[in-house]
Amino acid sequence: MDKPVIVTVDDDPGVSRAVARDLRRRYGQSYRVVRADSAPQGMDSVREMRLRGDDVAAILADYRMPQMNGVEFLEQAMDLYPYARRVLLTAYADTDAAIQAINVVDLDHYMLKPWDPPEEKFYPVLDALLDAWQRAERRESDELRVVGARWSARSYEVRDFLARNQVPYRWMLADSPEGAQLLTAAGEGDGEVSPARLPLVVTGEGTKLVAPDTSTLAAAVGLSTAPATDFYDLVVIGGGPGGLGAAVYGASEGLRTVMVEQHASGGQAGQSSRIENYLGFPDGVSGAQLADRARRQALKFGAELLTARTVTSLEVRGQAKVVGFADGGSIAAHTVILATGVSYRRLSAPGLDDLVGRGVYYGAAVTEAPECRDREVYIVGAANSAGQGAVYLSGYACKVHLVVRGDGLEKSMSHYLIEQIAQIPNIEVHTGTEIVGAEGDDHLERLTLKGPDGERTAETEWLFVFIGAEPYTDWLGETIERDSRGFVLTGPDLTAAESRPRNWPLRREPYHLETNVPGVFAAGDVRADSIKRVASAVGEGAMAVALVHRYLEKT
Repeated sequence: MDKPVIVTVDDDPGVSRAVARDLRRRYGQSYRVVRADSAPQGMDSVREMRLRGDDVAAILADYRMPQMNGVEFLEQAMDLYPYARRVLLTAYADTDAAIQAINVVDLDHYMLKPWDPPEEKFYPVLDALLDAWQRAERRESDELRVVGARWSARSYEVRDFLARNQVPYRWMLADSPEGAQLLTAAGEGDGEVSPARLPLVVTGEGTKLVAPDTSTLAAAVGLSTAPATDFYDLVVIGGGPGGLGAAVYGASEGLRTVMVEQHASGGQAGQSSRIENYLGFPDGVSGAQLADRARRQALKFGAELLTARTVTSLEVRGQAKVVGFADGGSIAAHTVILATGVSYRRLSAPGLDDLVGRGVYYGAAVTEAPECRDREVYIVGAANSAGQGAVYLSGYACKVHLVVRGDGLEKSMSHYLIEQIAQIPNIEVHTGTEIVGAEGDDHLERLTLKGPDGERTAETEWLFVFIGAEPYTDWLGETIERDSRGFVLTGPDLTAAESRPRNWPLRREPYHLETNVPGVFAAGDVRADSIKRVASAVGEGAMAVALVHRYLEKT
């Protein structure tokens, strides 16, 4: 096989030669180093490599270049090589621009020039990035092709499921020449295709799936959907940060562990475009990247991860806890950790429900962002998820309107995000404002907003909602005690509860994360009065595993 390529672009010939020299000295045996003395020359080289089918592992670009700066170069290059690791070379005076680039091109690292010695300041960074590139899935985007309608709720659901599960795919509109050709080749006719027959999914092996349900799609793309056995030490329900933390710690400590997730690993956090306050990631990390690392870590320790399985019941049968699925199957375990998280609360304004997936989206900023280029978009919410979505979408949309019901962002959004938003010129914050209506034929076309100056109409095709938190706990029935909002009660909250539907067994010293059922614990956002942060959810998942061990020792 041809060697993968490392591309370096710098308009200073002396610096360009020095960078290429350092790269060849360390990586010349395994990689081909291609250098360019200008951004246009670099783009020509990248395009030629794409046409030849060369694999590019990393791209290093200097920030200060005429005609096209390093950020603009990386933004164009990533369209051709989305899996290549991106590094911006900067002087100390340009560090602010480098930090901003993290949100624009999903920058992997920025490096200050000069780096002397490279053995300490250059090679360790490149070693880590190239190692991550080698381990990443780099299947060509056309291995899996999805043909659908632009304003189809089911087409959106399929694309969102694939994106959140880190499955590369190529998206084509049914009325585009290429999409029409694929529909014809798949035997879906030359005429108008019924919306019920879309989307069409074609795998790399040529298997066609017509409007597949989620479980069929998951199995077709290689996600695990069936448990290996029927009894475990620990069942983790929910694959958000709390569930992933529990799966990693449970499996690493020798427990037979299975994690069950209905949609995709990462939960709400997995949809975040950039998390900048998580320990150990000074340059920030996307929710998808964080979830993928945790997923791989859990698999490394031997945990089973089941996707596209809906849990519908939890029963106690002696010492066993039995988890039932929507398809009638079940698994049992000694212990269970509830980590089902929360979902975004629905807006009740007239017209919105009919347009979900057709211009109205709950979360999903990362999936839909490329379609919003040069458009005006609206975001509802005042917490970190809304702020992260606004910052990310500002790199695509010509204008981002952040709609906030309260009088400001300070009560619910982190200070660093408020500062970022204030510095981005195409984000406008509308306080004291609500969405009170939505209209459109086959997709969203206009919104009605009510603010301090009364009602007004806004023409837009894009609304993203990041509000509130509704726990996914209705399926628990009366087995697990919850508060009036549906959050799971644990530990001291159980003994403090004033009323209960039955005579719940109370222990003198209930564990902080244990529910009313011994051996069943709750972690993360689903737990009553938990701190709604990624780090705290991960910590509770780990702590719950420690309590699982204590429970197992006593039974």
